[in-house]
Amino acid sequence: MIEITSLVKHFGPILAVDGVSFSVARGEVLGFLGPNGAGKSTTMKMVTGFLVPTSGTATVAGHDVTREPLAVKARIGYLPEGAPAYPDMTPEGFLNFVARVRGLSGSRRRARIDEVVSRVNLQGVMRQPIDTLSKGFKRRVGLAQAILHDPEVLIMDEPTDGLDPNQKHEVRNLINQMASTKAIILSTHILEEVEAVCTRAIIINRGKVVADGTPAQLKARHSSGRLDDVFRAITTGDTARSGKAGRP
Repeated sequence: MIEITSLVKHFGPILAVDGVSFSVARGEVLGFLGPNGAGKSTTMKMVTGFLVPTSGTATVAGHDVTREPLAVKARIGYLPEGAPAYPDMTPEGFLNFVARVRGLSGSRRRARIDEVVSRVNLQGVMRQPIDTLSKGFKRRVGLAQAILHDPEVLIMDEPTDGLDPNQKHEVRNLINQMASTKAIILSTHILEEVEAVCTRAIIINRGKVVADGTPAQLKARHSSGRLDDVFRAITTGDTARSGKAGRP
């Protein structure tokens, strides 16, 4: 579903993404990990068509993100960092707007809005201006718009940021429910989330992929068996207690 080959992005003299390659199949939930500034958000913005790659290729459901951007966007649901939305709109108005942009109309539009509102528990705030919502509710509005058109590919940047523990549990359950029919990329700093929902994880550091495997395979690279220790050893070179973490 997603094929990324030698993807590079320069911002002037800054090399943000340096030859990233990986693929994600339908039924996979890929945890996309890395320290701040590693290139995660930049990579996801290139895959979703918000940034043009300097070089390399990315395809979604067989469509090239540079040559066929509209076909790619039609197949992707994207929750960007910060879940931006029009602050003066209500969730009801915003989701109706997004539905029209996505080509949904009539009873189909109403049914999809009702379904996603129920799935992310927005019922109580649908007519409240988005600007007045809590961070958690704004995040849920962002998630609702990402899944509104039932996309084949779902790309989410910190989907549980700002949510309380109960809300995080609900979102993780939702991801698990959708996983079998979609290819999902999930960027997160919450490593327990990787173990809860991801079938595979990639760690990126300084614009390069430095680890790729199942959560169990990654944990086996450190004598502690803890994903946070593996992450630290790989991204900082702290191998003092790493056991296997320094091995390729």
